[in-house]
Amino acid sequence: MARTQEVSRDDMTPAQQEVFDAIAGGPRGGVRGPFLPLLNSPELADKVQKLGQFVRYDCSIPWKLREIAILVTAYHWKAQYEWFAHDSEARKAGISETVIEAIRQGQKPDFSDPAEEEIYDFCVELYAIKRVSDDAYQKIVDRHGTEGATDLAGLLGHYNLIAITLNIFDVEVPGGITPLEL
Repeated sequence: MARTQEVSRDDMTPAQQEVFDAIAGGPRGGVRGPFLPLLNSPELADKVQKLGQFVRYDCSIPWKLREIAILVTAYHWKAQYEWFAHDSEARKAGISETVIEAIRQGQKPDFSDPAEEEIYDFCVELYAIKRVSDDAYQKIVDRHGTEGATDLAGLLGHYNLIAITLNIFDVEVPGGITPLEL
């Protein structure tokens, strides 16, 4: 059961309303998921949404690869809402159904694109051993530069925060579905 409820904008404090408006008026187009509990701390919500806007929409890592990193993170944390929100985004970004399903099952996909495989391997290695090898790091730097490696670190940090927030506050997926096995 969700530990936070959606609050009408009219019932929010002025600080909450300001952040709510910034989120709703940005590329997300609405306030949902992790931002419902984050609005309990308007300053945190504002900082998280600004970082999220950059890493989700504007960072140097291509959209398709960002979505793979997000799906691996959602799987790692079994963050149901995060998976739900990014499963469709991954499809829109051009990730194949077989890759998405393999990640959802906790299996390494058969990749046809080496860039996708490098991002996947980097993320899985990070979550498995809490570090990345020189080889995994170098593949990211060779393809995306040091800026790309830095943006990937920021993206992963952000989506770990989102997954943790979703899990702590038990944010429910619409319709009550659980796309990831616990």
